[in-house]
Amino acid sequence: MGLIDKVLGGGAANTALGQTATRVAEVFIPNATKKMLAAQDAYMAAIDEHGIEFKYASPGRFDRLINGLNRLPRPMLAMGTMGLFVYAMIDPVSFAQRMVGLNYVPEPLWWLLAAIVGFYFGAREAHYFRARPVGAPPRSGVASVRDANPALEDLRAFAQEQSP
Repeated sequence: MGLIDKVLGGGAANTALGQTATRVAEVFIPNATKKMLAAQDAYMAAIDEHGIEFKYASPGRFDRLINGLNRLPRPMLAMGTMGLFVYAMIDPVSFAQRMVGLNYVPEPLWWLLAAIVGFYFGAREAHYFRARPVGAPPRSGVASVRDANPALEDLRAFAQEQSP
């Protein structure tokens, strides 16, 4: 190292050379850490703006009615299916006639029904996935990969310090 220090002019020159090389490299390949921090800042700004929008909103009668209607399809599908079993036991001949009638429903209509039901439950699942708490603790008795990663814990601590 002594020869390199003499040729390049000491420690300050080495630092300047290293910083210059870093800046030149960032022209071709963006700094992943800076990119990640900028994405986090944009995400937090969007979340804060979304929270401000609903800060003073209180659900009225209409909102409560619609929320109640949104909760009906799942229990109605479950109870309806159970009702079909009861109907088959009470009046098997009539049940069989109605099931034969279902054979006449065209296949594209079945696909459409499957898409509607699938999107309804998929959207519902996505809503609950997005609404879950961010810092949810891991399930008890299950070891988490996050627990054994000190670098990730350092990054989380740094992100906590940077957030307002």
